[in-house]
Amino acid sequence: MHVAPSTLRPAALPCAAALALAATLGAAGPSRAAPGASPRPPFVYVSNEGSNDLSIIDGAKDEVVATVPVGKRPRGLRLDAKGARLFAALSGSPPQGPGSAPASAAAPDRSADGIAVVDVRKRRVVRILPAGDDPESFDLLPDGRTLVVSNEESASASIVDIPAARVVATVRVGAEPEGVAVAPGGRTVAVACESENRVDFLEPSTRRVVARVPTCKRPRMVAFTRDGALAFATCELEAAIQVIDARARQPAGLIELAPGSRPMGLAMSPDGTRLYVSNGRAGTVSAIDVATRKVVATAERVGARCWGIAITSDGRKLYVANGPSNDVAVLDAASLSVVKRIPVGSLPWGVAVSR
Repeated sequence: MHVAPSTLRPAALPCAAALALAATLGAAGPSRAAPGASPRPPFVYVSNEGSNDLSIIDGAKDEVVATVPVGKRPRGLRLDAKGARLFAALSGSPPQGPGSAPASAAAPDRSADGIAVVDVRKRRVVRILPAGDDPESFDLLPDGRTLVVSNEESASASIVDIPAARVVATVRVGAEPEGVAVAPGGRTVAVACESENRVDFLEPSTRRVVARVPTCKRPRMVAFTRDGALAFATCELEAAIQVIDARARQPAGLIELAPGSRPMGLAMSPDGTRLYVSNGRAGTVSAIDVATRKVVATAERVGARCWGIAITSDGRKLYVANGPSNDVAVLDAASLSVVKRIPVGSLPWGVAVSR
Protein backbone atom coordinates (compact mmCIF):
# COMPACT_ATOMS: atom_id res chain seq x y z
CA MET A 1 0.00 0.00 0.00
CA HIS A 2 1.33 3.39 -0.93
CA VAL A 3 0.35 6.36 1.21
CA ALA A 4 1.46 9.79 0.06
CA PRO A 5 3.55 11.45 2.79
CA SER A 6 1.72 14.75 2.28
CA THR A 7 -1.51 13.20 3.54
CA LEU A 8 -0.12 12.30 6.96
CA ARG A 9 0.87 14.25 9.99
CA PRO A 10 4.49 13.48 10.99
CA ALA A 11 3.49 11.54 14.11
CA ALA A 12 1.41 9.12 12.03
CA LEU A 13 4.18 8.10 9.64
CA PRO A 14 5.40 5.12 11.70
CA CYS A 15 1.85 3.84 11.94
CA ALA A 16 1.29 4.35 8.22
CA ALA A 17 4.51 2.53 7.38
CA ALA A 18 3.44 -0.41 9.50
CA LEU A 19 0.08 -0.47 7.74
CA ALA A 20 1.75 -0.44 4.36
CA LEU A 21 3.93 -3.38 5.32
CA ALA A 22 0.97 -5.29 6.74
CA ALA A 23 -1.04 -4.74 3.57
CA THR A 24 1.89 -5.85 1.40
CA LEU A 25 2.53 -9.00 3.42
CA GLY A 26 -1.15 -9.88 3.50
CA ALA A 27 -1.94 -9.20 -0.13
CA ALA A 28 -1.52 -12.83 -1.17
CA GLY A 29 -3.61 -14.25 1.68
CA PRO A 30 -7.10 -15.56 0.99
CA SER A 31 -8.69 -13.10 3.44
CA ARG A 32 -7.34 -10.03 1.61
CA ALA A 33 -9.55 -8.67 -1.14
CA ALA A 34 -8.08 -7.37 -4.35
CA PRO A 35 -8.24 -3.57 -4.51
CA GLY A 36 -10.51 -1.92 -7.02
CA ALA A 37 -13.53 -4.08 -6.25
CA SER A 38 -16.71 -2.11 -6.93
CA PRO A 39 -18.89 -1.71 -3.82
CA ARG A 40 -22.44 -2.94 -4.15
CA PRO A 41 -24.55 -2.31 -1.08
CA PRO A 42 -25.08 -3.38 1.51
CA PHE A 43 -21.66 -3.94 3.01
CA VAL A 44 -21.11 -4.24 6.74
CA TYR A 45 -17.89 -2.90 8.25
CA VAL A 46 -16.66 -4.17 11.62
CA SER A 47 -13.77 -2.73 13.65
CA ASN A 48 -11.71 -5.43 15.37
CA GLU A 49 -10.02 -3.86 18.37
CA GLY A 50 -7.84 -6.87 19.15
CA SER A 51 -6.54 -7.67 15.65
CA ASN A 52 -6.09 -4.06 14.47
CA ASP A 53 -8.17 -4.48 11.35
CA LEU A 54 -11.60 -4.22 9.74
CA SER A 55 -13.77 -7.07 8.57
CA ILE A 56 -15.89 -6.34 5.51
CA ILE A 57 -19.07 -8.40 5.26
CA ASP A 58 -21.12 -8.86 2.11
CA GLY A 59 -24.62 -8.13 3.43
CA ALA A 60 -26.29 -10.20 0.71
CA LYS A 61 -24.46 -13.38 1.70
CA ASP A 62 -23.53 -12.39 5.27
CA GLU A 63 -19.97 -13.57 4.73
CA VAL A 64 -16.64 -11.83 5.30
CA VAL A 65 -15.18 -10.88 1.93
CA ALA A 66 -12.15 -8.83 3.01
CA THR A 67 -9.93 -7.92 5.94
CA VAL A 68 -8.24 -4.52 5.96
CA PRO A 69 -5.38 -3.61 8.35
CA VAL A 70 -5.96 -0.11 9.72
CA GLY A 71 -3.83 0.49 12.85
CA LYS A 72 -3.99 0.08 16.59
CA ARG A 73 -7.25 -0.60 18.41
CA PRO A 74 -9.86 0.47 15.86
CA ARG A 75 -13.15 1.22 17.61
CA GLY A 76 -15.61 3.89 16.45
CA LEU A 77 -16.72 3.74 12.78
CA ARG A 78 -18.58 6.08 10.45
CA LEU A 79 -19.31 6.07 6.72
CA ASP A 80 -19.61 9.34 4.85
CA ALA A 81 -22.91 10.27 3.21
CA LYS A 82 -21.91 8.80 -0.16
CA GLY A 83 -20.52 5.62 1.34
CA ALA A 84 -17.19 6.24 -0.38
CA ARG A 85 -15.09 6.71 2.75
CA LEU A 86 -15.08 4.83 6.01
CA PHE A 87 -13.59 6.54 9.07
CA ALA A 88 -12.17 4.43 11.93
CA ALA A 89 -10.91 5.71 15.30
CA LEU A 90 -7.45 4.37 16.21
CA SER A 91 -5.82 4.50 19.63
CA GLY A 92 -2.32 3.91 20.95
CA SER A 93 -3.62 3.63 24.53
CA PRO A 94 -3.38 0.07 25.87
CA PRO A 95 -6.68 -1.69 26.57
CA GLN A 96 -7.91 -1.43 30.15
CA GLY A 97 -10.89 -3.10 31.73
CA PRO A 98 -13.33 -1.19 33.93
CA GLY A 99 -11.76 -0.33 37.27
CA SER A 100 -8.20 -1.02 36.14
CA ALA A 101 -5.52 1.07 37.83
CA PRO A 102 -3.84 3.49 35.38
CA ALA A 103 -0.42 2.57 36.79
CA SER A 104 -0.93 -1.04 35.68
CA ALA A 105 -1.16 -0.11 32.00
CA ALA A 106 1.71 0.14 29.55
CA ALA A 107 2.71 3.56 28.26
CA PRO A 108 0.47 4.81 25.45
CA ASP A 109 1.78 5.13 21.90
CA ARG A 110 0.46 8.55 20.94
CA SER A 111 1.86 8.25 17.40
CA ALA A 112 -0.76 5.55 16.78
CA ASP A 113 -3.71 7.83 17.65
CA GLY A 114 -5.83 9.13 14.80
CA ILE A 115 -8.74 8.55 12.45
CA ALA A 116 -8.03 6.16 9.59
CA VAL A 117 -9.69 7.07 6.30
CA VAL A 118 -10.48 3.96 4.30
CA ASP A 119 -11.29 4.10 0.58
CA VAL A 120 -14.09 1.54 0.48
CA ARG A 121 -13.64 0.86 -3.25
CA LYS A 122 -9.91 0.20 -2.94
CA ARG A 123 -10.31 -1.31 0.52
CA ARG A 124 -7.24 0.31 1.96
CA VAL A 125 -6.24 3.14 4.28
CA VAL A 126 -5.48 6.28 2.29
CA ARG A 127 -4.95 8.74 5.12
CA ILE A 128 -4.56 9.07 8.88
CA LEU A 129 -6.14 12.19 10.38
CA PRO A 130 -5.01 13.68 13.69
CA ALA A 131 -7.77 13.43 16.28
CA GLY A 132 -6.33 14.21 19.73
CA ASP A 133 -5.27 11.67 22.35
CA ASP A 134 -6.99 8.28 22.53
CA PRO A 135 -9.88 8.84 20.09
CA GLU A 136 -12.67 6.36 20.71
CA SER A 137 -15.93 7.52 19.21
CA PHE A 138 -16.84 10.31 16.78
CA ASP A 139 -19.43 11.55 14.34
CA LEU A 140 -19.38 13.36 11.02
CA LEU A 141 -21.06 16.74 10.52
CA PRO A 142 -23.46 17.11 7.56
CA ASP A 143 -20.90 19.23 5.70
CA GLY A 144 -18.84 16.07 5.22
CA ARG A 145 -15.72 18.06 6.11
CA THR A 146 -15.74 17.98 9.92
CA LEU A 147 -15.43 15.30 12.58
CA VAL A 148 -16.17 15.67 16.29
CA VAL A 149 -14.12 13.11 18.23
CA SER A 150 -14.21 12.04 21.88
CA ASN A 151 -10.78 11.88 23.55
CA GLU A 152 -11.26 9.63 26.55
CA GLU A 153 -7.97 10.21 28.37
CA SER A 154 -7.96 14.00 28.08
CA ALA A 155 -11.68 14.61 28.79
CA SER A 156 -12.05 16.60 25.60
CA ALA A 157 -13.62 16.60 22.17
CA SER A 158 -11.51 17.34 19.11
CA ILE A 159 -12.97 19.13 16.10
CA VAL A 160 -11.17 17.87 13.01
CA ASP A 161 -11.04 19.57 9.61
CA ILE A 162 -10.91 16.60 7.22
CA PRO A 163 -9.55 18.29 4.05
CA ALA A 164 -6.90 20.17 6.06
CA ALA A 165 -6.10 17.06 8.13
CA ARG A 166 -5.79 19.01 11.36
CA VAL A 167 -7.47 19.52 14.71
CA VAL A 168 -8.94 23.02 14.57
CA ALA A 169 -10.27 23.11 18.14
CA THR A 170 -10.28 21.14 21.37
CA VAL A 171 -13.32 21.50 23.62
CA ARG A 172 -13.24 20.49 27.27
CA VAL A 173 -16.05 18.06 28.15
CA GLY A 174 -16.83 15.74 31.07
CA ALA A 175 -14.53 12.96 32.21
CA GLU A 176 -14.24 9.79 30.11
CA PRO A 177 -16.17 10.97 27.05
CA GLU A 178 -17.28 8.16 24.77
CA GLY A 179 -20.33 8.21 22.51
CA VAL A 180 -20.64 11.10 20.05
CA ALA A 181 -23.76 11.88 18.02
CA VAL A 182 -24.48 14.83 15.73
CA ALA A 183 -28.03 16.16 16.04
CA PRO A 184 -30.05 16.39 12.82
CA GLY A 185 -29.03 19.60 11.10
CA GLY A 186 -25.57 19.51 12.65
CA ARG A 187 -25.86 22.57 14.90
CA THR A 188 -25.16 20.63 18.09
CA VAL A 189 -23.27 17.47 19.00
CA ALA A 190 -23.97 15.25 22.01
CA VAL A 191 -21.05 13.69 23.89
CA ALA A 192 -21.68 11.03 26.56
CA CYS A 193 -19.42 11.56 29.59
CA GLU A 194 -19.22 8.27 31.47
CA SER A 195 -17.64 9.23 34.77
CA GLU A 196 -19.78 12.30 35.34
CA ASN A 197 -23.14 10.75 34.44
CA ARG A 198 -24.06 13.40 31.94
CA VAL A 199 -24.31 14.25 28.26
CA ASP A 200 -22.61 17.44 27.11
CA PHE A 201 -24.00 19.35 24.14
CA LEU A 202 -21.45 21.34 22.19
CA GLU A 203 -21.73 23.68 19.23
CA PRO A 204 -19.09 23.06 16.56
CA SER A 205 -19.61 26.60 15.20
CA THR A 206 -18.78 28.31 18.50
CA ARG A 207 -16.54 25.50 19.72
CA ARG A 208 -18.04 25.49 23.19
CA VAL A 209 -20.27 23.38 25.43
CA VAL A 210 -23.74 24.95 25.57
CA ALA A 211 -25.45 22.48 27.95
CA ARG A 212 -24.65 19.71 30.41
CA VAL A 213 -27.54 17.32 30.94
CA PRO A 214 -27.49 14.84 33.87
CA THR A 215 -28.21 11.21 33.04
CA CYS A 216 -28.48 7.83 34.69
CA LYS A 217 -25.26 6.00 35.55
CA ARG A 218 -22.41 5.67 33.05
CA PRO A 219 -23.84 6.88 29.73
CA ARG A 220 -22.10 5.19 26.81
CA MET A 221 -23.73 6.06 23.48
CA VAL A 222 -26.26 8.61 22.20
CA ALA A 223 -28.83 8.59 19.38
CA PHE A 224 -31.31 11.23 18.20
CA THR A 225 -34.82 10.95 16.81
CA ARG A 226 -35.05 11.94 13.17
CA ASP A 227 -36.57 15.34 14.00
CA GLY A 228 -33.90 16.01 16.62
CA ALA A 229 -36.46 16.55 19.37
CA LEU A 230 -35.23 13.75 21.60
CA ALA A 231 -31.91 12.10 22.37
CA PHE A 232 -31.39 8.72 24.00
CA ALA A 233 -28.34 7.72 26.05
CA THR A 234 -27.50 4.17 27.12
CA CYS A 235 -26.71 3.95 30.85
CA GLU A 236 -24.59 0.86 31.38
CA LEU A 237 -24.72 0.78 35.19
CA GLU A 238 -28.43 1.47 35.57
CA ALA A 239 -30.04 -0.91 33.05
CA ALA A 240 -31.83 2.06 31.55
CA ILE A 241 -32.00 4.52 28.69
CA GLN A 242 -31.95 8.19 29.55
CA VAL A 243 -34.41 10.21 27.48
CA ILE A 244 -33.30 13.81 26.86
CA ASP A 245 -35.35 16.70 25.56
CA ALA A 246 -32.74 17.79 23.02
CA ARG A 247 -34.30 21.18 22.40
CA ALA A 248 -34.76 22.18 26.03
CA ARG A 249 -31.59 20.24 26.87
CA GLN A 250 -32.90 18.62 29.99
CA PRO A 251 -33.77 15.09 31.21
CA ALA A 252 -37.12 13.80 29.98
CA GLY A 253 -37.46 10.43 31.72
CA LEU A 254 -36.00 6.92 31.83
CA ILE A 255 -36.75 3.77 29.88
CA GLU A 256 -36.07 0.81 32.15
CA LEU A 257 -34.59 -2.35 30.64
CA ALA A 258 -34.60 -5.89 32.02
CA PRO A 259 -32.55 -6.41 35.21
CA GLY A 260 -28.97 -7.31 34.36
CA SER A 261 -28.95 -5.33 31.11
CA ARG A 262 -25.74 -3.38 30.45
CA PRO A 263 -26.85 -1.09 27.62
CA MET A 264 -24.09 -0.02 25.25
CA GLY A 265 -24.84 0.61 21.57
CA LEU A 266 -27.85 2.16 19.83
CA ALA A 267 -29.36 1.84 16.37
CA MET A 268 -32.43 3.78 15.22
CA SER A 269 -34.65 2.16 12.61
CA PRO A 270 -34.73 4.00 9.25
CA ASP A 271 -38.35 5.05 9.81
CA GLY A 272 -37.54 6.31 13.29
CA THR A 273 -40.14 4.19 15.06
CA ARG A 274 -37.86 1.73 16.85
CA LEU A 275 -34.66 2.07 18.83
CA TYR A 276 -32.47 -1.02 19.19
CA VAL A 277 -30.12 -1.39 22.16
CA SER A 278 -27.21 -3.79 22.61
CA ASN A 279 -26.98 -4.84 26.25
CA GLY A 280 -23.32 -5.70 26.76
CA ARG A 281 -22.55 -8.62 29.06
CA ALA A 282 -26.24 -9.47 29.35
CA GLY A 283 -25.94 -10.80 25.79
CA THR A 284 -29.28 -9.37 24.71
CA VAL A 285 -30.71 -6.78 22.34
CA SER A 286 -33.79 -4.72 23.25
CA ALA A 287 -36.27 -3.10 20.86
CA ILE A 288 -37.93 0.10 22.10
CA ASP A 289 -41.02 1.71 20.63
CA VAL A 290 -39.97 5.35 20.27
CA ALA A 291 -43.52 6.74 20.50
CA THR A 292 -44.45 4.94 23.73
CA ARG A 293 -40.88 4.74 25.09
CA LYS A 294 -41.43 1.14 26.10
CA VAL A 295 -39.48 -2.07 25.47
CA VAL A 296 -41.53 -4.15 23.04
CA ALA A 297 -39.17 -7.10 22.49
CA THR A 298 -35.87 -8.54 23.66
CA ALA A 299 -33.55 -10.90 21.81
CA GLU A 300 -31.85 -13.42 24.12
CA ARG A 301 -28.48 -15.11 23.68
CA VAL A 302 -27.31 -12.73 20.98
CA GLY A 303 -23.65 -13.09 21.94
CA ALA A 304 -20.95 -12.40 24.48
CA ARG A 305 -20.80 -8.72 25.43
CA CYS A 306 -22.92 -7.22 22.65
CA TRP A 307 -21.47 -3.83 21.75
CA GLY A 308 -21.60 -2.17 18.33
CA ILE A 309 -24.96 -2.40 16.61
CA ALA A 310 -26.18 -1.18 13.21
CA ILE A 311 -29.25 -1.64 11.03
CA THR A 312 -29.61 -1.95 7.27
CA SER A 313 -31.18 0.90 5.31
CA ASP A 314 -34.27 -1.20 4.60
CA GLY A 315 -34.69 -1.83 8.33
CA ARG A 316 -34.73 -5.60 7.96
CA LYS A 317 -31.48 -6.74 9.54
CA LEU A 318 -29.39 -5.84 12.58
CA TYR A 319 -25.68 -6.56 12.94
CA VAL A 320 -24.27 -6.84 16.47
CA ALA A 321 -20.57 -7.08 17.39
CA ASN A 322 -19.78 -9.64 20.12
CA GLY A 323 -16.29 -8.92 21.41
CA PRO A 324 -15.20 -11.97 23.43
CA SER A 325 -16.59 -14.48 20.93
CA ASN A 326 -15.05 -12.71 17.91
CA ASP A 327 -18.21 -12.75 15.86
CA VAL A 328 -21.09 -10.66 14.57
CA ALA A 329 -24.67 -11.76 15.12
CA VAL A 330 -27.19 -11.13 12.34
CA LEU A 331 -30.71 -10.51 13.62
CA ASP A 332 -34.03 -10.30 11.85
CA ALA A 333 -35.12 -6.84 13.02
CA ALA A 334 -38.83 -7.69 13.03
CA SER A 335 -38.66 -10.90 15.05
CA LEU A 336 -35.32 -10.20 16.81
CA SER A 337 -34.29 -13.78 16.05
CA VAL A 338 -30.61 -14.54 15.45
CA VAL A 339 -30.35 -15.84 11.89
CA LYS A 340 -26.59 -16.17 11.59
CA ARG A 341 -23.25 -15.67 13.34
CA ILE A 342 -20.32 -14.45 11.29
CA PRO A 343 -16.73 -15.02 12.52
CA VAL A 344 -14.67 -11.83 12.24
CA GLY A 345 -11.40 -10.57 13.74
CA SER A 346 -10.39 -10.30 17.38
CA LEU A 347 -12.61 -8.30 19.74
CA PRO A 348 -15.08 -6.72 17.31
CA TRP A 349 -16.22 -3.32 18.61
CA GLY A 350 -17.97 -1.07 16.09
CA VAL A 351 -20.33 -1.74 13.18
CA ALA A 352 -21.29 0.43 10.20
CA VAL A 353 -23.58 -0.54 7.30
CA SER A 354 -23.58 0.98 3.82
CA ARG A 355 -26.81 2.09 2.21
